[in-house]
Amino acid sequence: MIDRRLALPLAVVLAGGSVLFTQPALASPAGHPMSPGHPAASGHRVEKKPVAEGYGGAVATVDLDASQAALDVLRRGGNAVDAAVAAAATLGVTEPFSAGLAGGGFIVYYDARNGKVHTIDGRETAPKAMTASSLEGIPFDEAVTSGLSAGVPGSVAQWELALRRFGTLSLRQALQPAIEVASRGFTVDQTFHDQVAANAARFADFTSTARLYLPGGAPPRVGSTFRNPELAATYRTLGREGGDWLYRGRLGAEIVATVKKPPVTPGSTRNVRPGLMEQSDLAAYRALERPPTKVTYRGMDVYGMAPPSSGGSTVGEALNILEALPDVGLHEYLEASRLAFADRNKYVGDVPGVPLEQLLSDGFAKERACLVGDRAMPNPAPAGSPDGSYEPCRPAAPAGETAEEAPQGPETTHMVITDRWGGVVAYNITIESTGGNGIVVPGRGFLLNNELTDFTFGPAAGDPNLPGPGKRPRSSMAPTIVLKNGRPLLAVGSPGGATIITTVLQILVNRWELGMTMPEALAAPRASQRNTAQTQAEPAFIERHGAELTARGHVFAPTPEIGAATAVEFLRDGRLQAVAEPVRRGGGSALVLRERR
Repeated sequence: MIDRRLALPLAVVLAGGSVLFTQPALASPAGHPMSPGHPAASGHRVEKKPVAEGYGGAVATVDLDASQAALDVLRRGGNAVDAAVAAAATLGVTEPFSAGLAGGGFIVYYDARNGKVHTIDGRETAPKAMTASSLEGIPFDEAVTSGLSAGVPGSVAQWELALRRFGTLSLRQALQPAIEVASRGFTVDQTFHDQVAANAARFADFTSTARLYLPGGAPPRVGSTFRNPELAATYRTLGREGGDWLYRGRLGAEIVATVKKPPVTPGSTRNVRPGLMEQSDLAAYRALERPPTKVTYRGMDVYGMAPPSSGGSTVGEALNILEALPDVGLHEYLEASRLAFADRNKYVGDVPGVPLEQLLSDGFAKERACLVGDRAMPNPAPAGSPDGSYEPCRPAAPAGETAEEAPQGPETTHMVITDRWGGVVAYNITIESTGGNGIVVPGRGFLLNNELTDFTFGPAAGDPNLPGPGKRPRSSMAPTIVLKNGRPLLAVGSPGGATIITTVLQILVNRWELGMTMPEALAAPRASQRNTAQTQAEPAFIERHGAELTARGHVFAPTPEIGAATAVEFLRDGRLQAVAEPVRRGGGSALVLRERR
């Protein structure tokens, strides 16, 4: 068993409260990244690349600064959980339209000390004043850009719980890389510029947001340096005061004030609704450890996130359906996803009695697999009956009407990290829509989330995802870790709203059924079937597979990009392969601790 105290980095507290990591008392052979002569140890900035192979630890995120922050923590003796918190906080600086301290997320963690998989639910919650009809009748766009959409933030409580249970750093230490990036600034890339430009109209309607993200009235130009000293100061105080500053202190009071009276720009004609959040809602928030979901696919154990995420159950059910079929190709992938989404929509939410065991049972999967034929099923596929009583194949009952789901965007972000001891983190963090609810807390440098628009707006009697007091909206985030013979094989996840589930599922199908390497599986063109009449698909997918699949009854709706995944695979002889997107969302950043043993 590893004594985590041996992994603690030495730290010196400097004047002003910042923390400087110094080299731990661990062996540093020549050429090792911890050696004084190694380029990384001297501040050398490595190149952003989507694939890296090596030993001792690996990181893949959408952003080079975040990946470097995580790798630096690993290099100085921290573990995968320490590095994940550092990377998440850094993404709050460099990817602030997808992640931040006012958001939430899900962590799936393989603990190499005991060989167990753990999960931490940091999903935001609805205020106690929210009811099933609170969102009813409100146009979606108006609900998003409002105080009403802001859920009680979960990220900070999740970070503290993760570090306390599994980490070796304090929150103060873990936030230091993000403080440095926010203070010195980072180079604006095309993705950052484009995301501001796409949100410019609503950002301009809030004084605090316009001041931060529209300097001079325009998005920061590509190649310029963007600094966020307000966020750096917020992180410093958060590190010093801890999560109570948010959940029971002044920062929480400022969040509530912003939610209840958004700082609307004088003269704006936008209808900005106030929110329902109170400080008592913040004080009541808890991050939660939950048992992971688990299915076995062709001898591999696939672990995911349980409700209120639908990621683990829907990916797991679809894999079970595929395993029950004689052959697996893209047609079968789309049909299994269609069926799993029908069951997700009917049964999964933050409600008592989700039939999770039966949804993930082999018997239920075999009954559902009976519906997969040579042609695409009529839309919508009916939900099954996960009641524990399963029969041989029989005709399906007709389904009722279902609303078409809007195309899903690139919101949210995902990272994978593994450390020298074999610990693995798959972590989705989000503020929901790209840009959250569009409102920066004045003087604090971060955007609020719009997670409550993940609820069903209603009326929809019996829908498990209707809003309610203290309820967590259903999520599609699907951080996934796969073990084989009790040891890590791979980890994968993606952003993309409800397409997260299909992206993770398709990557696994590409890797295990279509013979692709992990970089090929992740880069391949994607399609997303979520029990809708049309399958959302990237143009390259339609060009490559459209004719064959259209002949089998599939109908496609083109969309520019689906997801922005990250993954790590454990290769032979202890070699690690970290993988990020080569192109989507500007391409991601994969790093390894060292390229040679």
